[in-house]
Amino acid sequence: MATQFQETEESFHGPTLTFSDLAEKLKAFTIVPSLPELYELVERTDFGEEVQPYLGFKAGNYSRHRVMKTPQVEMLVLCWKPGQRTPIHDHNGSHGAVFVHEGILWETTFDYDTETGLNYQSHRELRAGGLTVSEVPDIHQLGNPDVSGQDLITIHIYAPPLGVLKTYKLGSATIEQYTPAEPDFV
Repeated sequence: MATQFQETEESFHGPTLTFSDLAEKLKAFTIVPSLPELYELVERTDFGEEVQPYLGFKAGNYSRHRVMKTPQVEMLVLCWKPGQRTPIHDHNGSHGAVFVHEGILWETTFDYDTETGLNYQSHRELRAGGLTVSEVPDIHQLGNPDVSGQDLITIHIYAPPLGVLKTYKLGSATIEQYTPAEPDFV
């Protein structure tokens, strides 16, 4: 199940990071960072204007812009127009953190049972400054709601980097493979 960590004094260690600082800290990992480590780094980051070079929207589908990637971790900026969303998916062995930089993110989570297939679990809305994390084997769908009337910008960190994902359909036991498109620019 997707988890939203609660902010506590114990979860905040060290000075505020810039977007560039975060990328450098992620590049320095020699092993796959844990989910609490990712959460703590993202929570300390002031994303500010450094995100600007990674912004770019397109019609039809959300756009993905890679900030950095190593064998241990990757960071992407995703840009969404109203109504754009991911397929229902898991991260097939990766865990991740998603920070809402601007706009409104809807996250829907699901359970999978081999007999009944995919079943709705919960839904929530995150606004600018919101942070959600996904553990293995969470299944979810993210998107910018049609009714938001505004663009959505999210920062995603996956450890290890995403590969082939599994996709699901509500009420079905069928699981398919999905490889996310290469980022629109690196």
